[in-house]
Amino acid sequence: MDKKYIHDTAIVESGATIGKGTKIWHFSHIMETAKVGSNCVLGQNVFVGNRVVLGNNVKVQNNVSVYEGVVCEDDVFLGPSMVFTNVINPRSRINRKNEFKRTLVKRGATIGANATILCGIILGEYCFIGAGAVVTKDIKPYALITGVPGIQQGWISRAGFVLGDDLVCPETGEKYILEGGLLKLSGNV
Repeated sequence: MDKKYIHDTAIVESGATIGKGTKIWHFSHIMETAKVGSNCVLGQNVFVGNRVVLGNNVKVQNNVSVYEGVVCEDDVFLGPSMVFTNVINPRSRINRKNEFKRTLVKRGATIGANATILCGIILGEYCFIGAGAVVTKDIKPYALITGVPGIQQGWISRAGFVLGDDLVCPETGEKYILEGGLLKLSGNV
């Protein structure tokens, strides 16, 4: 699909970049310097701040605010009502807009409903942040994170299935290997 769709109640400010095939639903607001890639879906009541970058095929579910400082690579999933922050120590009476921290969500990562992501961290490729988790530090690629604070519970495949001791995806048969504490897709797929 080449044509983008922007609902009548959505606000897309002049200057915002919206890729082909992207859908922006009810009551969403995209700021003027935001960049949204192709084939994205932004659900109801989504806010995308200035200088935010959303790659291609990013899914942003209802009631998510993506604040300045956040970059999401291709194929990222942001679950309903998940939360990004952009300042470590906010105070109402102190302007800290010059202290926004960069948060990078790498390709294929999933953030579950109502999870909270503190600013200034990197979420690795294809990591999976469970619903309601609070992430306070960098996350390894393919890591499965749950809890408050978020703790790694295991590894997850690109297809979203928990890996057993054999490190083979039960859905796709893809094999993974551990090297230096990091999970990688094996060359033998």
